[in-house]
Amino acid sequence: MRGVYDCSVLIRPATLADAPAVTAIYNAEGVATTASYDLEPVSVAERERYIAEHLDAGLPFYVAEDATTVVGYACYGGFRVKPGYRYSVEHSVYVASSHRGRGVGRALLSELIATARAAGLHVMVAVIDAANSSSVAFHAGFGFEAAGIWPEICWKFGAWHDVAVMTLKLGDAVPEPGNVIFGG
Repeated sequence: MRGVYDCSVLIRPATLADAPAVTAIYNAEGVATTASYDLEPVSVAERERYIAEHLDAGLPFYVAEDATTVVGYACYGGFRVKPGYRYSVEHSVYVASSHRGRGVGRALLSELIATARAAGLHVMVAVIDAANSSSVAFHAGFGFEAAGIWPEICWKFGAWHDVAVMTLKLGDAVPEPGNVIFGG
């Protein structure tokens, strides 16, 4: 268990038992919107594999639990597979619509950033639908800075979508020789 936040949720490491709740949140908040560019709902088995891949690789995957219900989740993975990117990660944060605006996303992203800093990572990347001003503002509140727009890079719901890329510098540590976090 990690911690209880002022929004009255418990942030804890995910288990495979969380896959049904994570799947429901992702399909409602990601697939049914432009928060993600998956076009079809994912299955519980697919989300189980996704969670297992993170856990098996030693990557963080957190859930936010309100009493006994998972109401959000956050994780990160490598940004790109080439070894030069091994100190950068791309993250995901999803919160059930019933719990948005209550600090759940802040609690999840705070935990993820702290974990990434402790791991000696250098940059966290956010890839966001550029029209989602709430998500852009949310990330800016954590110190993420605009790194650019990828114009019309995604097609969903019968339209092209621009993607905003934002980055957060996590620290100034210089990598030790031979210390590979991702890729390589």
